[in-house]
Amino acid sequence: MSELENLSRGLCDRLMVLMPPGSAKSTYASVLFPAWWFSQHPASSIITASHSAFLAEHFSRRVRALIIERQQCLGFCVSKDQRAADHWTTSCGGEYMAVGVRGAVAGRRADLIIIDDPVSSQADAESPRQRAYVWEWFKSDIITRLKPGGRIVLIMTRWHQDDLGGQLLSQAQSEWRVIRLPALAEADDPLGRPVGAALWPEWEDYGALTRKRQLIGERAWSALFQQTPLPSTGRLFSIDKIAIRPTPEPGAINTVVRAWDLAATGNTGQNDPDWTVGIRMQRNSDGRYIILDVVRLQGTPHQVEELIVKTAHKDGKNVIVAIPEDPGQAGKSQMAYLVRQLAGFHVVSSRETGSKATRAMPLASQVEAGNISVAAGDWNQTLIEEMRDFPWGHKDDQVDALVRAFTTLTGRPGMAGPVPVSIFNR
Repeated sequence: MSELENLSRGLCDRLMVLMPPGSAKSTYASVLFPAWWFSQHPASSIITASHSAFLAEHFSRRVRALIIERQQCLGFCVSKDQRAADHWTTSCGGEYMAVGVRGAVAGRRADLIIIDDPVSSQADAESPRQRAYVWEWFKSDIITRLKPGGRIVLIMTRWHQDDLGGQLLSQAQSEWRVIRLPALAEADDPLGRPVGAALWPEWEDYGALTRKRQLIGERAWSALFQQTPLPSTGRLFSIDKIAIRPTPEPGAINTVVRAWDLAATGNTGQNDPDWTVGIRMQRNSDGRYIILDVVRLQGTPHQVEELIVKTAHKDGKNVIVAIPEDPGQAGKSQMAYLVRQLAGFHVVSSRETGSKATRAMPLASQVEAGNISVAAGDWNQTLIEEMRDFPWGHKDDQVDALVRAFTTLTGRPGMAGPVPVSIFNR
């Protein structure tokens, strides 16, 4: 809070606070601080912005409720006739406005602007278009709303080297007072913690943070928890973290899925069509994942359908069959046909949404964390080489099937499913 007090006194006018998720940064900077600010600057105006209007209005409600609760101590209250979630005034002449990144602020001016978490997700952070949008929003919509002598607080968790915090650090670092508090202390820690000490041990101690680090992998850990995003290498998967092992004992198995990526052009010897790929993957009871088998075919639609049915019978009815559904009537017809051929099997279907790289990110995090292994087989080399080159490689059919398998096993959002489609089986 001392840094926020210094900003209020005018000792700095640009404050950047970089902290991990769940470290109470929003409680201090976006809830307690605005209420206290009005006690120091009664007739001033505040704009609070976040990645969505919903989150910005959530902060607004909390500030407003705090002022109402503490009005005797603060010496002012919220005006009774203006209590909208996104805009209200105080009895001492203060004005508060909440907006999302895409919200309009034209015609408004502020003595204090608080930007709290302008990035909503890993998908947005990985999107060059979305990063550019946030940067232009800051330069064109937000900074131009600041009154002469006004102040800005940016509170965020880092996601990417070129997120809003990264852009400001690379282009205008000298203008900002930067407070970076990593989850585990590093040398010259601002709080004087010894190296490796947890930021808030009463809430999340060293052991809990270490377990989380092992789960999410170094790339996500460095960005989200240490506030130092690693440079992108252009390749998503850390293939050196993938161990090739014998097939595990059946007792360790939790769930098994055979996921498919479909193509429908045969190899004529004069073309290089995409592959139809079926990957069998299992989740173990300890939360680790094993890639068990890969089958591939460059074939006609009829050959593809035969391969899917033949492979399902070979795998057995305890293995989930996950198939992509193309939009349109043709995709539905193909799905209905396959489900009829697979009577008695557990078949799920989903449509793919978002970029390939975005869909693959959760799997890449598990690879980074060392939670993905491969059963020894003659297909190992082609799979690992394709993962190594993704997303810039010549082929990505195996990666697409692998992502579908992992998504089905984890039940993660990102594809519109998995959705059981046995309803088509008559």
